[in-house]
Amino acid sequence: MPKDKTASHIKIDLAMKAEFLEKGFAGASIRSIGERAGMTSAALYRHYTNKEDMFSSLVEPLINDMDRWTKRHKSAKYSLVDSQADTGIFFEESFIDMITEVVLPQKDRLILLMNCSQGTKYENFLHDFVEKNQKDLKNALVYLRKHGYPAREMSEEEIHMLLSAYLTAIIEPIIHGYPQEKIKSYLLSVNEFFMPGWKNIMRLS
Repeated sequence: MPKDKTASHIKIDLAMKAEFLEKGFAGASIRSIGERAGMTSAALYRHYTNKEDMFSSLVEPLINDMDRWTKRHKSAKYSLVDSQADTGIFFEESFIDMITEVVLPQKDRLILLMNCSQGTKYENFLHDFVEKNQKDLKNALVYLRKHGYPAREMSEEEIHMLLSAYLTAIIEPIIHGYPQEKIKSYLLSVNEFFMPGWKNIMRLS
């Protein structure tokens, strides 16, 4: 798809988003998207290869932004360990910050991923995201111990269970469509609930 946002691309994007949010990937049709956009199916195929390509174009920007945030976050944490920082600083930035900075400005993309992606390669998005990050967290605990921190040894299975619960909690208000202010309020509650637990179970409190 061309990268410029012409009026037709904006119209198509809005039509695709409305169609997938209403019907999910499996129920959506290119003909219906075309009708929403005021275009023929043939015209849509000049912009997208198929329905999968359309769905990917809507969710990939969020996935890429989340991956970039996570890489920056991981690099910052390793720098703190290298500088022998106090453990309290390790928890000042968390995945809740990623939700606030990255996800909320494009929350419809998360709703598409979580509620509308059955039948696509993204249908296990949260599970896949947890699996990527559980390995990173296990490696980080090893790195902490090598640098003299009393970090507890945890299995990937244990990390997966806890990380799944944590990430599910922080995206729950978004996928249920709560207003922005309610989401931010609930995120504060989730942070107050989970952060002491993470510090305690990792032995970094």
